[in-house]
Amino acid sequence: MGLTKSEIFTSEQNQLSMLLKAIAHPARIAILQQIISANACICGDLVEELGLAQATISQHLKELKNAGIIQGTIEGVKVCYCIDPDTWSLLESLLGSFLGSYKKTEAVANFF
Repeated sequence: MGLTKSEIFTSEQNQLSMLLKAIAHPARIAILQQIISANACICGDLVEELGLAQATISQHLKELKNAGIIQGTIEGVKVCYCIDPDTWSLLESLLGSFLGSYKKTEAVANFF
């Protein structure tokens, strides 16, 4: 299979794809839910909360951080993570526009 030619897609399509790819793992969704429910930055609590190995959590945090969905701040010997509000707003906007673009019609409803 060939490589995807990202230049043939819009900036919005590429952005949404990159962000969705970053969150498209149940562990990453669980990490994001923990960060959101804490309503603060989280340091080492994720290993205890999720029951995953530290190395696994670290890898998922790295992917989320590389996508810009979370940001990390160093506090002593720990890195604390929280949602990046700008990227979260972008994701919400792009995904909302995408999902909102479908309007179920009567013809489609009757087809099934």
